Amino acid sequence: MARQQSTPTPLKSASARLLRSGVVVSFMTFLSRILGLVRDVVIANLMGAGAAADVFLFANKIPNFLRRLFAEGAFAQAFVPVLVEYKQGRSLPDQQLLIARVAGTLGTLVTIITIAGVVLSPVVAALFGTGWFLDWYNDGPQGHKYVLASDLLRITFPYLWFITFTALAGAILNTLGKFAIAAFTPVFLNIAIIAAAIWWAPNMEQPEYALAWGVFFGGLIQLLFQLPFLKRAGLLVRPRWGWRDEGVTRIRKLMIPALFGVSVSQINLLLDTLIASFLVTGSISWLYYSDRLLEFPLGLFGIAIATVILPALSGRHVDKSAEAFSQTLDWGIRTVVLLGMPAMAGLIVLAEPMLMTLFMHGAFTPSDAQLASYSLIAYGTGLLSFMLVKVLATGFYSRQDTKRPVKFGIIAMVSNMVFNIILAIPFGHVGLALATAMSAAMNAGMLAFGLYKDGVLKAQPGTWLFLLRVTLVTLVMAALVLYLSPPREQWLAYSITERSLQLAQLIGLAGVAYLLLLLVLGVRLRHLRAPA
Repeated sequence: MARQQSTPTPLKSASARLLRSGVVVSFMTFLSRILGLVRDVVIANLMGAGAAADVFLFANKIPNFLRRLFAEGAFAQAFVPVLVEYKQGRSLPDQQLLIARVAGTLGTLVTIITIAGVVLSPVVAALFGTGWFLDWYNDGPQGHKYVLASDLLRITFPYLWFITFTALAGAILNTLGKFAIAAFTPVFLNIAIIAAAIWWAPNMEQPEYALAWGVFFGGLIQLLFQLPFLKRAGLLVRPRWGWRDEGVTRIRKLMIPALFGVSVSQINLLLDTLIASFLVTGSISWLYYSDRLLEFPLGLFGIAIATVILPALSGRHVDKSAEAFSQTLDWGIRTVVLLGMPAMAGLIVLAEPMLMTLFMHGAFTPSDAQLASYSLIAYGTGLLSFMLVKVLATGFYSRQDTKRPVKFGIIAMVSNMVFNIILAIPFGHVGLALATAMSAAMNAGMLAFGLYKDGVLKAQPGTWLFLLRVTLVTLVMAALVLYLSPPREQWLAYSITERSLQLAQLIGLAGVAYLLLLLVLGVRLRHLRAPA
């Protein structure tokens, strides 16, 4: 009698799809982050960590914050669950009408905000660069920074308009399972800034203006790239005003509180920028370069996993599949811990070598690398918390619950302000980075406890043992890298080629050691699959 062939369970199939989607998004994000590092290397070589760099990075941080808010944050968290409902229960014309009214309503509001931001750029610069504004008001030596920041914001602020519609297009494509397109789109922003830095900036008396225009055109190109894919899917529609439309009303009510709740970490970074404007010249640049290295694994793993599980969790909620919902959320947490914990350890033990290798040439000095490494270590302690916040928040937003994440976000932000006051005076910019990491840990803890109380965050069989194994392996890997890493004097003596080779060897060794130790302790690929 022939043995009957087993059929994969729906949960295993769903898990496999999530894993494939996560790999696709991570790969596309990897390309974007690599180009992002190239962009930062070019900027560091061009301007170092001086006054001009501080001001451009300040002017770029505002639209970058808005990108997080709209492209990867509140808008997607509010829009995707509602669109998934329409996709599963309504006709294509209903979906098209929802998209048209969302685009028209949101687009009108964002147009007004963008125009106001350009006209009132001096006010925005004074709000987030208070230290520079006060120096300008009192005819101080740093007052020119405020004037320059106001000018650059007029150029970079329209990025908000472009990225809003780019986020809308990307969210629609994600619900169709086309994750790669939206994940690849940021590549064009990096290309635009790199091109401006290489071919435009050297011909200008103030190269920071060229970089600002690079941000502007990068946003435009991102939007134009996604439109053909929407048209092919039959979802490129003419925007229509629809403030009182049923779907728009639900999205609006979900989005307004989510604007704050999902982006607490970014708001905290803006608060860091505000306080850093009172500190010594270079503080904003040191925080920026360390934050950029933090963003690499955060986008590669944390945001990628959160992106692919949001539509899945929304579908489980619509189907009232409570057990499948819990298993999907547990899968996201295990995957983030497996990838995020070694990344966190790597950032901490290799902070200065990475900054030396990537940025220490041109106007970026060894002192800049050392000072930036201190804030990178502080940020690095919170990397896993940042990742978990991204994943855990989807557990609320997929169920269209925005009130509690906002409550937790308010507590975390107030705590961050208190930590800033306590730590910034004795530790300067490093204290600001550490305060941000501490508030992220609080936010992740509150989100996890809330999901646990709701009964949707349930540890699957073997999850706790899996987390313990990953923790032990990460500690051994970090100790090994720390032992084999050359002393600081040797890193300084290396040429750029020698530093690059040495860093690549250490990272490669760490990766091999991590995988082998996981295998020794019994961790297998099946641990990333949802149990039947």
